[in-house]
Parts: sequence; C-alpha cells; structure tokens
Amino acid sequence: MDRIEAMRAFVTVVNEGTFTRAADRLDTSPQLVSKYISQLETHLGVRLLNRTTRRIHLTEAGSQYFQRAQQVLSDIDDMENQLGDLQTEAQGLLRISAPVSFAIRHMAPLLSEFQKAHPAVGIDLQLNDRKVDIVEEGFDIALRIGRLKSSSLIAKRLAPVRLVLCASPAYLEQYGTPERPEDLRDHRYLRYSYMDMDAGPSVHKWLQGNDRNNTREMISNNGDVLIKAAIAGAGIVLQPTFIAGAAIREGKLKVILPEQEPEHMGLYAVYAHRQLLASKVRSFIDFVDGFFGEPPYWDRFE
Repeated sequence: MDRIEAMRAFVTVVNEGTFTRAADRLDTSPQLVSKYISQLETHLGVRLLNRTTRRIHLTEAGSQYFQRAQQVLSDIDDMENQLGDLQTEAQGLLRISAPVSFAIRHMAPLLSEFQKAHPAVGIDLQLNDRKVDIVEEGFDIALRIGRLKSSSLIAKRLAPVRLVLCASPAYLEQYGTPERPEDLRDHRYLRYSYMDMDAGPSVHKWLQGNDRNNTREMISNNGDVLIKAAIAGAGIVLQPTFIAGAAIREGKLKVILPEQEPEHMGLYAVYAHRQLLASKVRSFIDFVDGFFGEPPYWDRFE
C-alpha cells in the first residue's frame, strides 16, 4: 500500500463528500479510492469512515486522522513545490485584487520593486472594495483587510491595520473635542459603508446614535472621500491609518479618544490553496512579507 496515496484518497473523500467526486478529483476510479480507504483502515486498525448509501460520516478516529493527514500532505506539497521553485523562474501574469484606497496609496512601490526582482512576472491589479471570489473570478491573490473568518482559503497576515477616530482641528474648535464616547452623539459622523460594525462597538454606538438613519451621517464606500471631508471640517471619521496617517502627521487631522481605539484588524494576502502553488504566487507572497515594516510605515506619525 502506498500510504501517501491512501492518505490523499482519504482526505479527498472527506473534502469532496463522496467517493465518486473524490475519484474525479484524483482522476481515478471510485473502486480504487474505496480500496485505498479500506487498506488505510486495515493498516491503522480503526474505522475512519461510516458509509451509507447517500453519505459518508467521519468516525471520531477519522476526524482526528483527517486533521493530521491534511497537514502532512500540505507539508509534503510545500516541500516539493519549494524544491521545484529552485529550478523554476517565477513567470506569467499575476492577477491581484486589492482594496481601492490601500492600493492607490501603497501598492505602486511594492509592485515596482517586485517586478524588478522578478522581471518575467506581469501584473494585473484590479481594485475593488468588495470581497471577490478568488477562484470564480480568476485571481491568484487577493489583499484583504479585516478580521478574517474561517474559510477554505489560505491567508497570510502581512501587517496590522489600526483604526483611529479623528477630525480636523477647525471642526474640533467649532464643535468641541469629545472627551468620552457618549460625547460623540452630538457630532457629525463620516461613515465608511463597508465598516464592520463590531469594530469598536462603543464608538459606533455613540457615533450612530439610536437611529440607524441618523441625518448627521455622511456615508461613502470610499475612505479617501471621507478623509478629505474630515479635513474640510465635515465631521468625525473612523478610518485606518494607512489612509489617515499622512493627514495626521501633517496636522490636518487630530486623533480623538485614543483610549477607545478599536482592536487592530489585519492586512492579509489570501489565495486559494497551498498545493501546486505557482512560483509567481509564492514569490509574491514571500516578497510582500515584511515589505511594509513593523510597525508599518504609515503608523509612524506619533
């Protein structure tokens, strides 16, 4: 018995849900997949799957084995891919999805330096603040900002993303500087429409008030617009420092209620899978890791 192939057959059956779909994925027959599973169970001395006419169910032993087997196979694939990369130059078109404001402000130097290091790689950068479907829309990598939930995608954290509450000195002089969260209910709020409402619940509670249709709000799906409105004295804004940092450093905006700063989010590189990862993707992930500094350069305004 080829234990690696048997292990791969087992993991694929669990992921696909049926022997038939697993066989299609492995380009083999359902009978051979079933044989691999039986041999694996005999070798281990435990039942891994309970089979019915319609579904398969993991046993307790199967569930434990599945988690470890997934990691073993991933490590094997990573090792083989890395060895292959030593012989393969990164090349081809790299399709990247990135948030609009972050990309406009921070992606050009990164991509320029990356292409100097990997001249055979072309770049197709698409800007969009919505969460794209990487597989369906044909992206190699998506940069995402937030607190990522569990999914089948692989995510590598690249940098912390800090949210600050700020307003222009002129606005604060005219309307007063909030000293407590409850003071925010008397102020105009410049709200980013994609903002996660659990990011800083105390701040959002007072900024939005009890009325979700608060007439004191200005709402936009672009953070740069809101920052420019805040600089012009339109109200108080909660935005990441990779957008607001320059204005804060230049004195155009002032941070308020720093003790109420929400928990940091993260900037992530998200991609579909570890297995058979193309050299162009691996090279980009390795290159961007640490590129922005620790802390990231946009936070160096205090």
